[in-house]
Amino acid sequence: MQFKPFTWQIAWDYQAFRIKFILGMLLLVAILIFIPHFFLRIEAREGKVLNDWVLAVIPALDVSTYIFVVIYAIVGLMLYRMSKNKVMCLTALWAFVFLCSARMISITLIPLNPPAGIINLADPCSIFFYRSNVITKDLFFSGHTATVFLSALCLEAKRDKLIAFIATGVIAVLLLIQHVHYTADIVAAPLFTWCCWYLGKSVAKL
Repeated sequence: MQFKPFTWQIAWDYQAFRIKFILGMLLLVAILIFIPHFFLRIEAREGKVLNDWVLAVIPALDVSTYIFVVIYAIVGLMLYRMSKNKVMCLTALWAFVFLCSARMISITLIPLNPPAGIINLADPCSIFFYRSNVITKDLFFSGHTATVFLSALCLEAKRDKLIAFIATGVIAVLLLIQHVHYTADIVAAPLFTWCCWYLGKSVAKL
């Protein structure tokens, strides 16, 4: 059974949708409450510095503005499409819950210090999510790359998907230019994200 995509009222009439949406929102809220404490602990610990030959040949430049213009544009597009497509909304919600959980697990298991030459990323949302202006050790895997790639996977229109996939590549390059992430963080992000999207899509099905 599939939900009709045009109104919340129609989707809300299905009990399975209500249960999955409410449960997903509760889990997301719990994660958002826990995340600031998690990252403050991560920031206080020591980790390894990787020898990244790609970063070694790229001069570090501050491209924070470009990074967030691209990210917020794609997220804005994603939110707009989600408001009109409840199946996409449910898939994205659960995929994001799995993605946040996967990042916290991987960051916990792989302690890393920031790359040499890092230029701190001025994230306008960091105060809301992390309770801090600067978080530098949330490295493996890249959350910025994963967020844009997840949008590309969830979006349905070919033009939207193409724009989001191109944006993923742009974000990956910009993050390397700013030395915010190791190459491994960025290369691994799409793989983890695809797995989380697949799980989210599976949960969203009735």
